[in-house]
Amino acid sequence: MLFGRKKRRIIRILIVEDEPLVAFDTEHFLTAEGFEIVGTLDSVADATALLAADPDVHLVLVDLNLADGSGIDVARAAQAGGVQVLFVTGSCPGEAQTLAAGCLAKPYPQRDLLLAINAIEAVLEGDAPKRLPAGFNLFARAA
Repeated sequence: MLFGRKKRRIIRILIVEDEPLVAFDTEHFLTAEGFEIVGTLDSVADATALLAADPDVHLVLVDLNLADGSGIDVARAAQAGGVQVLFVTGSCPGEAQTLAAGCLAKPYPQRDLLLAINAIEAVLEGDAPKRLPAGFNLFARAA
């Protein structure tokens, strides 16, 4: 297929966000872009339970401040399971570089979220990202 879409490596995404409108908009946008949302949760407890139960999550989008604690705990659980993490937060935590593939600053346009996911996917494929959105820090690097 000469002009077909490239097969994605990141398909199954977990959204961990305690702001209902942001969570709904993100889920709707990513679903329309062809991603499978495995869950949209607002707590550390629910997110870590889902990560333990579903070994086939490809990426976790996690806010820092959640209903019952810190997104850092979700990132640690994801990292322990070999799942990529993208912090989406107003204030990127200091530990982000060791826990996540990147950090996207809120507020952001939806196209910037897609560019951030594409950049992480490029790195996973061993390529350099074509374009990085404003407000995005990429921590993972192509081999």
